[in-house]
Amino acid sequence: MKLPSAFEEKVLDLPLERLLPTRSLPKDLARLRKYIQIKASMKEVGLIEPLSITPGDAKTRMHMILDGHVRLRIAHDLGWERIACIVARDDEGFTYNRRVNRLATIQEHFMILRALERGVKEGNLARALDVNIGTIRQKRDLLDGICPEVVELLKDQQFSMKLTHQLKKMKPARQIECAELMCSLRNFSRSYAQALLAATPQAQLVEPERPKKIGGLSAEQMARMEQEMSLVQSRFRAIESSYNTDVLSLVVARGYVAKLMGNKAVGSYLRRHHADLTEEFQTIVASTSLDEGMAVG
Repeated sequence: MKLPSAFEEKVLDLPLERLLPTRSLPKDLARLRKYIQIKASMKEVGLIEPLSITPGDAKTRMHMILDGHVRLRIAHDLGWERIACIVARDDEGFTYNRRVNRLATIQEHFMILRALERGVKEGNLARALDVNIGTIRQKRDLLDGICPEVVELLKDQQFSMKLTHQLKKMKPARQIECAELMCSLRNFSRSYAQALLAATPQAQLVEPERPKKIGGLSAEQMARMEQEMSLVQSRFRAIESSYNTDVLSLVVARGYVAKLMGNKAVGSYLRRHHADLTEEFQTIVASTSLDEGMAVG
C-alpha cells in the first residue's frame, strides 16, 4: 500500500502578494545570523527549499504560509516578485512543523554537489552558506571513501563531518558494522565514532600496517577496547537473532493471560488466593505495548 504524499508534487511559482504569513517575525530579524545566512544564500544561489503553503482559497486565491516566513521576508527585501512554493495536503501548521525534517548532513552534501555542477563557484557558495571555502570542500568530499550501504544508513541523519572522517579509515564491511551500531543506539557523535575506530581491529582498517592514533588512548587501552567491542557485538547479534522469536512468545503469552483472566472462575480464584499475581496479570493484559508488558517482568 502506497502512503499518500504530504505535499502536492507540482511546485508553484506564485506572486508574493498571494502569500499570507501566519506568524509575526522578530523586529530585529535583519540582524540575526540566520537571516543574514539565508539572505546570502538566496542572493548567490537562489531559493533551495520552496515555501510550504496551504491550498489556495477558492475566492481570493490566497495561500497561508506553513513554513518559510523568513524566506518570504528575504524575497521581499531582495525585490523578488515571485517565489517557488509547494502545497501541503494538511493545512495545519503545527502538524506540518512536527513532521518537517531539517536538512540531513548527506542531503546537504548532495545539495552542494548540485550547486557546484550548475556552475556556482565555491567562493559564492561559501558566502551563501556563511562558511569558509575549506568547509565547502569538506562537505563536497564528505562521502569520498564511504561505501554505498553506509550512505543509505546515514542518509536521513545529522552528524559531524568528523564522523565520516573516522569511517573512511575503515574497510567497507567495518564501516557498515559501525553505521548499524550508530543507528541502533541513535548515537552519531564524533566521540562515539572515535571509540568505534579505537575498537576496530587493525585488519579491518584501510591501512592495517599503520598504527591507530586516537588522542588520549594508549595502544593497550585500544587493544582492550577491541576485545570489549567484540564481546558487545557478539552479544548484540545473539539478542538480534532471537528478537523475533521473543516478541512472538510475548504476544502469545499476553493473549493467553488475557483469556485466563477473562474466565470468571479462574479470575475469582486468583483474586482470593493470589492477589499479587492477579495484579501483575491485569497489568500485563492492560498494557498497550510490548515495552510496557516487558517492564512488568
